Amino acid sequence: MVDLNDVELFVQVVRAGSFAEAARRLGVPANTASRRLQALEQDLGVRLMQRSTRRLTLTDAGQTFFARSAEQVEALAQSAQEISEGSGVPQGKVRVAAAADFLNWFSVDFLSEFLLAYPKVQLEFVLSDTRADLLGEGIDIAFRAGKIIEPNLIARQVGWIQSALIASPAYIEARGAPDSAAALTDHDCITWPTGPLGYVTWQLDAPDGEIDVAVAGRFHANNVQAQINAALAGIGIALVPATMAGAYVESGRLQRILPECSRGVGVYIVYLSRRQLPRAVSVFIEFSMKKMIDEGLVIPVRSAGHGKDQHSE
Repeated sequence: MVDLNDVELFVQVVRAGSFAEAARRLGVPANTASRRLQALEQDLGVRLMQRSTRRLTLTDAGQTFFARSAEQVEALAQSAQEISEGSGVPQGKVRVAAAADFLNWFSVDFLSEFLLAYPKVQLEFVLSDTRADLLGEGIDIAFRAGKIIEPNLIARQVGWIQSALIASPAYIEARGAPDSAAALTDHDCITWPTGPLGYVTWQLDAPDGEIDVAVAGRFHANNVQAQINAALAGIGIALVPATMAGAYVESGRLQRILPECSRGVGVYIVYLSRRQLPRAVSVFIEFSMKKMIDEGLVIPVRSAGHGKDQHSE
């Protein structure tokens, strides 16, 4: 008979990508985890994983077994957590995925305030500009900007984040300021990596409507703070969230360029569709939404509840 604990271990190994990490999460020795998975394979009569020194690869049977067991394991864990939360006190770990820059925008001080208010909750952040697989990586919620494409997620819009064009006084003195959005093509622009095209397209909201501008420059970075630092160094013009550049603009170290042109991007909290979220997850969602709005990090959605739960499209 198959041991359900070994099935949970298998799911954790797949999500973690290694025996060592899965064993750490479950609090068992790595060699014990490996031995238990071998026992599971013997009970099932099939090989679930191909093992090498560098990586674990699922067999076809392993992929099928994971697809059928992962949600069931999660449902059992959630049922146990709901029973343990009968007192109504939020508890347990909340795994959060967000962009690498997220905690430069959403202050760690806010998280300290949350943890003080909910002493039985733990927060675990996975920060990466690679979009997380919530089910595969065991993520409870993710913060996303822009269009949500996964059809299996619930997307709750918090509001809009406004991006602004900024440059240092030194750059403006040396190169002058563009007099229109189209003139940005003649300037050094600090952008995300351009790929083989050698340029990127900025979509801007201008007085006459939305405009697409192809821009290029000599410095690129896939990190907003790095782009701001490059602008501070006089390397070029950057398009960054206004809230992240605000302190530098107020101090005069950066200046707004073409203030009539900006870009608005929707900010969402996304999570897997469930009948009932664990209390720790739901209170963190509500806390985060309120903080973003109260601290002026987003422009609120003009509807009741500061956002509408909707299936991703």
